[in-house]
Amino acid sequence: MQEMIHKLFPGFEPGLVRDIDATAQIRDIKAGELLMRTGQYFRSTMLVVSGMVKVFREDEEGNEYFMYYLEPGQACALSMICATQQQASQLMGKAMTDTQILSIPLDSMDDWMSQYKTWYHFVLESYRSRFEEMLLTIDHIAFRNMDERLLFYLKRQQKMLKSDVLTVNHTEIAQELNSSREVISRLMKKLADQGNIRPLKNQRVEIIQLVTL
Repeated sequence: MQEMIHKLFPGFEPGLVRDIDATAQIRDIKAGELLMRTGQYFRSTMLVVSGMVKVFREDEEGNEYFMYYLEPGQACALSMICATQQQASQLMGKAMTDTQILSIPLDSMDDWMSQYKTWYHFVLESYRSRFEEMLLTIDHIAFRNMDERLLFYLKRQQKMLKSDVLTVNHTEIAQELNSSREVISRLMKKLADQGNIRPLKNQRVEIIQLVTL
């Protein structure tokens, strides 16, 4: 595990790496499985080793409101905050692909804040990064039209997955962008007609040219 930690978190001190190795548990999460639920109390935080986790809000009718993604080498700032303050989660977390995480007990996380400067700075950077991602999401909802928001969504998927071939479910995209399936389908057809994307089988599309805003 120490070699894996060094690779994903190269800035961590040797002592911190040894402590993570001694206390953290590796968990394998299947695609579609929930890692966080609204109202849940945390006893641990998580570091993403592989895969991708979507963090979102869900209203009483089950509608999803996308917040941000967690990728390998990133931590869930929400679970850190809620765990230390013993507060229930207000967000949901779902594995978008088969995902592996390191689960770290709350007591260890608290001890490392004063013991290791690299952990302290990592936690602060996690707070800052997730906050900026939420601001970016809010900015697109408040100030961008749906055409621009869809382009931004496809570009982010292309970057995160490091692939020009994306699996796209119009209903899921509509949920993440707070739109309707009909609107997303119409805009995806428009992009195809313009030559930006090429529809493939099994709900996949190929990005023909870089998506830019």
